Amino acid sequence: MKEDQRFGTMKKYVNLTLDVVLGLLAVLILIFMIRQLVDIATFIDKPMTPKNLSLVMQEIVAFFMLFEFIMMVIRYIQEGHHIPIRYLILICITAILRQLMVIHGESVQTLLLALSILFLVIVLFILNLSGHKSYAGFKNHGTDDKI
Repeated sequence: MKEDQRFGTMKKYVNLTLDVVLGLLAVLILIFMIRQLVDIATFIDKPMTPKNLSLVMQEIVAFFMLFEFIMMVIRYIQEGHHIPIRYLILICITAILRQLMVIHGESVQTLLLALSILFLVIVLFILNLSGHKSYAGFKNHGTDDKI
């Protein structure tokens, strides 16, 4: 029984340390997000040439990637130090959609990215049929699909 108690105490300290480190990571990401916003704001007074528009789109995509990292850190802490598989799949779909917005004129790459999204949606559908977790809100109703 004492080993279980020691393990529980050690686990509590490890989780606390992990939460502090992840909090520091979130603060650093917030700083980079502010920097991205400043970079995007510098394009306001420039003429919108195709090159400038492409640069603005890249800056916006980078901003949303940082936003997703912060949301993933928050979700990781909220879910008791694990990330649901469905959440990771949705992040992948979002990332692929962002990539589709940035690429232009490459039909083979567009087709492959669209097929990737279709595959991930099918995986979500299969996970939903398995009944491990409800899709809406990622609420845990039974068995976990932890990572």
